Amino acid sequence: MALFTDYQLNPDLMEGLLSMGYKQPTPIQEQAIPIILNKQDVIACAQTGTGKTAAFLLPIIHNILSSENRHLNTLIIAPTRELVLQIDQQIDGLAYFAGVSSIAVYGGNDGITWTNQKNALENGAEIVCATPGRLMALLQNGDIDFSGLQHLVLDEADRMLDMGFFDDIKSIIKHLPTKRQTILFSATMPPKMRQLAQQITNEPVSVNIAISKPAAGIKQLAYNVFNEQKDKLLDEILSNSEYQSVIIFSSTKDKVKDLERSFLRNKFNAKAFHSDLEQSEREAIMREFKSRRLRILIGTDILSRGIDVDGISLVVNYDVPPDPEDYIHRIGRTARAERTGVAITFINPKDQMRFLTIENLMGIEVEKPIIDESYGPVPAYNAEEIKKPKPPQKGNFKRKKFFKKK
Repeated sequence: MALFTDYQLNPDLMEGLLSMGYKQPTPIQEQAIPIILNKQDVIACAQTGTGKTAAFLLPIIHNILSSENRHLNTLIIAPTRELVLQIDQQIDGLAYFAGVSSIAVYGGNDGITWTNQKNALENGAEIVCATPGRLMALLQNGDIDFSGLQHLVLDEADRMLDMGFFDDIKSIIKHLPTKRQTILFSATMPPKMRQLAQQITNEPVSVNIAISKPAAGIKQLAYNVFNEQKDKLLDEILSNSEYQSVIIFSSTKDKVKDLERSFLRNKFNAKAFHSDLEQSEREAIMREFKSRRLRILIGTDILSRGIDVDGISLVVNYDVPPDPEDYIHRIGRTARAERTGVAITFINPKDQMRFLTIENLMGIEVEKPIIDESYGPVPAYNAEEIKKPKPPQKGNFKRKKFFKKK
């Protein structure tokens, strides 16, 4: 088992590392850190909760400390404001004793913040962590010199493509020097992702860590229910005082708001987290949740990729996510850093095929307890029946003519 001392990192960086409680590298850190220290391009596949942020920050900060050109040395692009802020906070912690400066660049704030971000890009920061949209706006409204850039990191690159940032990322890269180290982290590697990776990297080294497998410490449960049974079951689950920190996922923003109103009526300490809130409101909610002053956080899949909070005891999927990878990301919010946690999913009849796809992806069958008889009849769940192809429909269909008469 490797130790962080094996990498001969800068002593000031090691002091920050130890002060944050890091002891030994995770598998993704063990594989990626030596490659990045060697200044090679990297394409890394790693699921959430594996320690991927430190996997690229530690070697980059070390390289910055030994670099002659430190101004605008590194650009990190991430899909959401929440993830950008978390990366920036982690930089502050790791580089606390090393004196490396960073700035988070994201939208949804006032004109003063815009000016501060622009000035930092032009004059000061060594590491810039930005969302694609705000970075594009700053590039279009000013002359930002990226000529000395040595590192480009794309974090959660697949999510950025899902959110429609493919063209923005290609435009941003045109402003960067071709001679640089490019580090790409992605949970999945769909064809468009591979296409982008090939275009922006130079002889990259591939690192692949346990894609599409939830952490071993997650106890997964799934309940077959009708929609009208979900709220009562959820109230019963949340009445268990062992679940001190809870995230509830729904696929729609409207349902997130409905659940918040329902919880407030039932005196649960819960708040909704969605894009209609001001940025300051979202940050305040996250501070409450991280400090355990807020027990229940309700949100859409934006939370599944952008929230890094240890000690979450329960994740509830109010509905089955449409993408199996989103399921992995959702439940990955619990059982982080080798802890344990519970993930519960509600499956209505329409979602049964989706959940079967998720089970096939994971290679396991999730335990499905039966709810109490007081709830009334529940949907049947028969995976073998779901798998069977439907018989062709009967009807009066005209036979197509494929040959012309001679």
